[in-house]
Amino acid sequence: MRSIWNGTISFGLVSIPIKIYSGSEERTLDLDMLDKRDLARIRYKRVNENTGEEVEWKDIVKGYKEDDSYVVLEKEDFDKANMKKSKTIDIEEFIEEKDVADVLFKKPYFLEPQKDGEKSYNLLKNALKDTGKLGVATFVMRAKENLSLIGVYKDALVLHVIRFADEIRDPADLKLPDTKVSKKEVDMAKSLIEQYTEEFDFEKYKDIYNEQLLKIIKAKRGGKKTKVEKFESKPTPAKDLMAQLKASLDKKKKKKTAS
Repeated sequence: MRSIWNGTISFGLVSIPIKIYSGSEERTLDLDMLDKRDLARIRYKRVNENTGEEVEWKDIVKGYKEDDSYVVLEKEDFDKANMKKSKTIDIEEFIEEKDVADVLFKKPYFLEPQKDGEKSYNLLKNALKDTGKLGVATFVMRAKENLSLIGVYKDALVLHVIRFADEIRDPADLKLPDTKVSKKEVDMAKSLIEQYTEEFDFEKYKDIYNEQLLKIIKAKRGGKKTKVEKFESKPTPAKDLMAQLKASLDKKKKKKTAS
C-alpha cells in the first residue's frame, strides 16, 4: 500500500509522526467510454480555450478568478494557508462516540417521500426513532450496488452509504510497532483524554483554511508577499513521553482554571 499523507497526529503536547493509507477501495467495473459507431475509446483532452491547442500537464496551473483576471496559485500557496493543518492532525478534544450523529462520518443521502407516501414515510421514521434502530439495505445507483444503513436525522430519513466487507483493506499490511507501553503511561494518557473530553458541538468547528487561502490570493493580487508560518513538528521521544503527558495535563488544568 502507498501512503497518501505524511505528517503528525498530536494530542496535548504529545506528537506522533504518521502516514495515512486509504482504508477502502472501490469495487466498480472498469468501464471505458466508447463511440458506438466503431467502439473506439473516447479520450479527453485538456484544450486551451483561446488557441484550441492541447495543453500538457506540466503547463497547467490553478487560478482563482477575481473580477476579469486570475490569481495563479503555486503549490506552496496552499501550504501557506495553514502550514500546521497541512502537516498535523491535531486532536482538540475527545467525545463520546454516541454523541456523534451518523450523518457526520458516513456519506449521507436524505430521503423525501413522494405523493401518497407521506404516512408510510412517517411510520418508518417514527419506528426507527423510537427503537433506536437502523435499517440495513442494498440498492443499485450509477451502475454500482451499495450497502446502506437507514436512520433518522433531524426529523428526516437519511441513508448512509457504507462499505461492503470486501472493500475494507486489511491493516495487517501496515508496519505496526510492538513497542511496550507501561501501565503508568497508559493511565496518564487516559487521564489526558478525560481532561480533553467534552460534549460534542460541531458548530464550534469552522473551516478556516479557505478563508486563509483567500487572504493569500488577495495578497498576491496586490503584489504583496505573505508571511510564511513556520511550523516544524518533532516526534516525542520515548524517554520524554511521561514528561510530555504530565505537561499536557498541567496545561489543560491551568486553562480550565483560567476559564
